[in-house]
Amino acid sequence: MTSLLKTLEKRFLDNMTRHPDADWNQVLARLEAHPDKLDALQAMEDTGGEPDVVRLSPSDEVTFFDCAEESPNGRRSLCYDQAALESRKEHPPKGSAIATAQSMGIQLLSEDDYQFLQSLGEFDLKTSSWLSTPAEVRELGGAIFGDRRYNRVFIFHNGADSYYAARGFRGSIRI
Repeated sequence: MTSLLKTLEKRFLDNMTRHPDADWNQVLARLEAHPDKLDALQAMEDTGGEPDVVRLSPSDEVTFFDCAEESPNGRRSLCYDQAALESRKEHPPKGSAIATAQSMGIQLLSEDDYQFLQSLGEFDLKTSSWLSTPAEVRELGGAIFGDRRYNRVFIFHNGADSYYAARGFRGSIRI
């Protein structure tokens, strides 16, 4: 895990605009106090998410988001959740965003999280990312995703059973 910590530190220092008031030593102390969370961060890294600190709370809770320029390459071509996967009779995808996130120990970004991430830079210029979907939308068969086009952030919908080579998901973990 030393390699992961070095990668996270370098990314943290290279992107101080994402967390101008944070100090790496505070982040490192939190990670060392919660070593069980390192596996989730490693999974985020291994699937192309490029996790970075986006928030450090007054109580020293650290929030990491996937900050890769595009939706993580190792988490694309997934439908939204298990129910959508099971309903897909022909040409089912390899899995679902929700199940993959759960297996990694992370959560999909919410719509508010995604808007906040987009305030830190320009993400998903060529891809899109599934987002945590409100129950009332999911109950009707839909799911939401976000992307950035034409210098704007768009939140839109699709059938939860849809999947595309350019759609993945972004996750978060709070430590």
